[in-house]
Amino acid sequence: MDLLLSLTVNGLATGMLIFLLAAGLTLIFGLMDVLNFAHGGLFAWGAYSGVWVYDITGNFFVAIIGAIVTGLLLGVLTEYLIIRPVYGNHVQQILITLGFMIVLSEMLKVVFGPDQKAAQPPAFMDGSFMVGDVILIKYRLFIILVGALVYAIMFYILQKTKIGLIVRAGVMDKEMVQSLGINIRLVFMLVFMVGSALAALGGVLLAPYSGVIYAEMGMEFAILAFIVVVIGGMGSFTGSLLAALLVGLAQSFMAYYYSDLSLAVNMLLMVAVLVFRPQGLFTGKG
Repeated sequence: MDLLLSLTVNGLATGMLIFLLAAGLTLIFGLMDVLNFAHGGLFAWGAYSGVWVYDITGNFFVAIIGAIVTGLLLGVLTEYLIIRPVYGNHVQQILITLGFMIVLSEMLKVVFGPDQKAAQPPAFMDGSFMVGDVILIKYRLFIILVGALVYAIMFYILQKTKIGLIVRAGVMDKEMVQSLGINIRLVFMLVFMVGSALAALGGVLLAPYSGVIYAEMGMEFAILAFIVVVIGGMGSFTGSLLAALLVGLAQSFMAYYYSDLSLAVNMLLMVAVLVFRPQGLFTGKG
């Protein structure tokens, strides 16, 4: 039981990190119908910028804010220069965002250097708790808490606020929303900015979790995020959360019991969902 609890906590922490990346992709891909393969690059930039700010200030929460601001700014740049000219054309979206992903990765090497960067949790979150014979690492519990908080806030905004109603209505019929005098282009830019900020938040939280960051990490985690969005259901925020937790738990348990399958388990999960429930675990925009 102690081992199971430890593996479960590890899996939940991994799942919450994947969710923060997939949450932004759910907004951009699921709600706006944009195939943004550069999303992982925003995740990597969040990690690097957050570590850089933390090295300068020594304050982890300032580092988180710095990463989020980086995500917002890159979100504006990506939507305005890269995505806006190719709205409605999935083939062009794939090609141009894949190219932009490479540019973002190479720019990381130019700005921060080509070497991997080490990252450690802040002192107040270093160490662990003992619950019986189970060791619970503080930083992993913090990640679980942040992921749950982000889900609660975003779910409330999408389901209970006027802006959430506008976003959901704009996805269904943007011409009708525009006819009501609402600038749907501005709304979609704000959605893209929020999605990018969530990716950057996931990146800065991953850095101390993994202990090292590298320029190519964006592509690796972007693939995981797309898997989660497909498993959870296009545009379903709740589906993304549950799918991310499922992927995180599967990775955690497989890495311990069947390490040879730990890399393949995510693809196997996605294939199983596509075969038995092609629309994903959940449907809708909640």
